[in-house]
Amino acid sequence: MHSSTTTSAAEATQQKERPPPTVREGLMAIVKSSWLNPMVVFIPFGIASHFVWSPTVTFILNFIAIVPLAKLLGFATEDIALRTGEVIGGLLNASFGNAVELIISVISLTQNLVVVVQASMLGSILSNLLLVLGMCFWFGGMRYKEQSFNVTVAQTSASLLFIATTSLLLPAAFYASAFDSEPTADVTSDILNISRATSVILLVIYFSYLYFQLKTHKELFLGPSPEALLEERRPSRRPEDDTEANTNEAQEEEEEEELPQMPFWMAIVVLLIITALVAVCAEFLVSAIEDVVEQWHISQTFVGLILLPIVGNAAEHVTAVTVAMKNKMDLALGVAVGSSMQIALLVTPLMVIIGWGINVEMSLLFNVYETAVMFIAVVMVNYLMMDGKSNWLEGFMLFALYLLLAISFYYYPDSASAELGNTP
Repeated sequence: MHSSTTTSAAEATQQKERPPPTVREGLMAIVKSSWLNPMVVFIPFGIASHFVWSPTVTFILNFIAIVPLAKLLGFATEDIALRTGEVIGGLLNASFGNAVELIISVISLTQNLVVVVQASMLGSILSNLLLVLGMCFWFGGMRYKEQSFNVTVAQTSASLLFIATTSLLLPAAFYASAFDSEPTADVTSDILNISRATSVILLVIYFSYLYFQLKTHKELFLGPSPEALLEERRPSRRPEDDTEANTNEAQEEEEEEELPQMPFWMAIVVLLIITALVAVCAEFLVSAIEDVVEQWHISQTFVGLILLPIVGNAAEHVTAVTVAMKNKMDLALGVAVGSSMQIALLVTPLMVIIGWGINVEMSLLFNVYETAVMFIAVVMVNYLMMDGKSNWLEGFMLFALYLLLAISFYYYPDSASAELGNTP
């Protein structure tokens, strides 16, 4: 027993003294990282199709091209997270994933498409909270009987999301209460002032949270030690037979020995390049969707709230589910819930401030139905995250709720959003 312990200590020392990976090893790791990598051949075809072929072909090619890019983005982020920890890793992935929505929203805002911006913001929040998080719980729960995550992080995230929901509830309630008692112009001006002041406060809250997370209380967000994590994983497994039990134990040992496969600078460069390619493909995909929608007579509201967020968040979908299946639930929540918080507390207020600067009347006034939908989603997620544990049934419930909302938005008339969108 003592000899075995000494051997393990020697192996651990050797791992710590392992030289950093070379560029050649990093390139080979990228090539072998996923069986989806051959699909990168669709990237140049997807970009070229925007200038040559029909919108339908452009949509299909760019959608296929985003899939391997999303997987590579997750690989690069995981490699960085091995050095920086899951907190920074989740923050990085959520930030790079939301770069697509930010670019698309700014372009739409410069064209005065306020309804499109609002729909994409709300759709991104719903997609991350219900679809992405639901898939994490579901697929992670299919491999592990029960998974645990940091309760402090979950409760803090839930509280911040509730504040974001309140920032949307108040303008809608104000509009409903004051519309009959004041002239429309006065109500519009008041809502704009409320939205701009609220946006400044939301930005202060978001950056305060970052300071809390990365500086003053960073120890609360650190994951458990490898030894504690290994002990936590073993009883949560559900081996069907002895062979599967041995296989699962070997997989756990491999996960414990996971080391960076690329030089740090190379991982950063790969992350930046992939993010740029995702942004280009997503932009061409969005422009193609508009023509495809007109061709197939699909609701614009359904496209803005359901289809576009699924496409724009493809990278986060793949990354979050991948790390959840590796039982890295803190990183999965950092990607899914963290991305929702960034949209609600950073991107949406930024759109209001940018609209203020370019004289576009972008406000936080969503109609009552859309606001109610977000409230339902936040309450549901908050309830499921309270115990700091998850299973496949909870993931299935979140996914089912997303389907219910998607069906309702499919029949939701465009005129309802357009009428309210033209009011501010």
